[in-house]
Amino acid sequence: MGKLKLGPIEDEKPVRLTIEMPAAIHRDLVAYARAHAAETGLSQPLAPERLVSPMLERFMAGDRGFVRKRSDGE
Repeated sequence: MGKLKLGPIEDEKPVRLTIEMPAAIHRDLVAYARAHAAETGLSQPLAPERLVSPMLERFMAGDRGFVRKRSDGE
């Protein structure tokens, strides 16, 4: 397996959201958490819900259209 896109996750005060997702995505998040723990040297995988925010942050940062609109003040 190649290097994961998600690096170390900072611990900061969260904002609570309640979402529903398909079970298949949850299973993938659990598997990703295991791979992330192995790659970053964590003794235990993070809870899947801890991955969602950094993943969304990385996705939005890589979306050129969103970055452009955000910098234009839209």
